[in-house]
Amino acid sequence: MSERDDRLQHLEALRRLDVEPFGNRFDGASSIGSVVAGYGSETEGKTATVAGRITAHRSFGKAAFLDLRDWTGKVQVYVKKDAVGEAVHAWFQHVGIGDVLAATGTLGKTKTGEITLFATSLTLLTKALRPLPEKWHGLKDPEIRTRRRYLDLIANPEVQQKFLKRARALMGIRRFLDARGYVEVETPMMQAVAGGAAARPFITHHHALDRDLYLRIALEIPLKKLMVGGLERVYEIGRVFRNEGIDTQHNPEFTMLELYHAYGDLRTMMDLVEALVANVAQEITGTAKLPFGERTVDVTPPWPRRDYFELIKTHADLDPSDEDALRAKLQDRRVETAGLTRIDLLDKVFGEYVEPHLVDATYVCNQPLEMTPLCREHRERPGLADRFEAYAGCMEIANAYTELNDPLEQRKRLVRQMKAAGDEMVREGRIDEDFLTALEHGMPPAGGLGIGIDRLLMIVTNSASIREVILFPMLRDES
Repeated sequence: MSERDDRLQHLEALRRLDVEPFGNRFDGASSIGSVVAGYGSETEGKTATVAGRITAHRSFGKAAFLDLRDWTGKVQVYVKKDAVGEAVHAWFQHVGIGDVLAATGTLGKTKTGEITLFATSLTLLTKALRPLPEKWHGLKDPEIRTRRRYLDLIANPEVQQKFLKRARALMGIRRFLDARGYVEVETPMMQAVAGGAAARPFITHHHALDRDLYLRIALEIPLKKLMVGGLERVYEIGRVFRNEGIDTQHNPEFTMLELYHAYGDLRTMMDLVEALVANVAQEITGTAKLPFGERTVDVTPPWPRRDYFELIKTHADLDPSDEDALRAKLQDRRVETAGLTRIDLLDKVFGEYVEPHLVDATYVCNQPLEMTPLCREHRERPGLADRFEAYAGCMEIANAYTELNDPLEQRKRLVRQMKAAGDEMVREGRIDEDFLTALEHGMPPAGGLGIGIDRLLMIVTNSASIREVILFPMLRDES
């Protein structure tokens, strides 16, 4: 007999005893964490009520010890037949690990000194029909942990705490921005034109309109339209979708913060992002020096500013203008270079040779203008973008521009980008004429910023993979 079959038999036994295995609303329970934290001489012997999942069950005939856990902590519950009564004790024999239970009783300590609720009444709230995995040792298999996140949250309390930290971080980001006069908005996830970043979009079809739409790859274009409309400081925290690869730093569906600040520029964004990141780190961990794997990532402001080409010269030991040297460097790392332009080669060399050295928070500035068609050209260095990428933990966590607000130059850039992309971009998107029309109505000079929330949370929670900070990451089919 399988364990599930055994549990189904217990389910029927509960019903024969006139006990509902899937209970109703239950009021009056205190959080387990507050009960345990508040225990002392003044609460010893007082009555408390808690509710949670049974994660351990040790039976001794007419008595049993349970571990009851909710999302705030764990407490031991002592169940004795004489204390709960014969009728309750009869159905309690059909309760096991994984079931959800409420208990009322008096607080005290056992002979071993463990805080314990000595139960006087019990209420069954849910009978679990499947066992918890590896119930005595926690869930370790990374495939099961991400594919069945609910089991991961049950079996590994530290994982639950990680996602509660994520929620706190998002609340902290909103407080930080709201206090500085930014307004949160919502923009469409389905768009007629895929724009705002260079990425392959997901395509869907709207049947009523009989037209293809694109899941957004960035939040940028509609937020800029709002600036044209007079919303001078706007931000959005939302999902974006890129039909590309999956690895420890990339998930096809991820969370971005994008914001725009009218009358600002790149320097405005530098001041903002380092203060925001340091604030999140301080709120969640109590420090701006964050353990990350075997390293420590320092996000203490001010962050150093490094030149893109100088970093390539230093760490790749080559002249960035020498295309043959760039190609040879990548071939040394067995990176395929066929069909790559000089800009593509620079980008890949930077990823291979420079990124592994960018441990502490660092601004990388002065990238080639061709990489950023929506960015204003550097005023003092023609051919370069007035842009930074912020790195920490050896990966990009933010990207910011002094925004291009010249509609005629913007059109030239977008046409050039589309021609360079060839048939693929023509097939998967087109120039956003409505965006260009909006710019022709006048967008104020502005600074713009995008932060990858998931990567930031990887560093703040010391997580090696983006899968560890996304509750339901994209996975391949289960074999």
